[in-house]
Amino acid sequence: MSGQEGLGRLFNLVPIAAGIGISLEDAAGVTFICTGNDTFTLTVADSFAGSYGAVTGGLIDTKYTNTATNGSAAWVGPTAQTSADTVVIASGTVAFHVSGAMLPDGKTHVKCAASGAGLVKAITHDLTVQRTPANLPALGA
Repeated sequence: MSGQEGLGRLFNLVPIAAGIGISLEDAAGVTFICTGNDTFTLTVADSFAGSYGAVTGGLIDTKYTNTATNGSAAWVGPTAQTSADTVVIASGTVAFHVSGAMLPDGKTHVKCAASGAGLVKAITHDLTVQRTPANLPALGA
């Protein structure tokens, strides 16, 4: 895969991922990047069509924030929070990581939903199999 770009080698992504189930079957983890004055809630399931639910004790314990959405400010953090299934942002951007190893047994899919009009991007990374972009599996459903 010499000379391959990052897409397919390092990461895969879903650019508009609010409320979309994301598979972690082919990646070590996912980073959600959320924007908007909103509350974002993380749930997990055993398949795309599975029943999504919160994880007891939550999975979000560290987040990074940015006051800008256009790259004009630096990221701040990591900021620890009591482990939860939600993260709240008043403005700007928040990013948090979910490792597949953090998921309960049998759970392979995660979903980050916005309570309002917030935007969510999902970037899966540390791909278990590197592929050309055209051969990447679909991530969301």
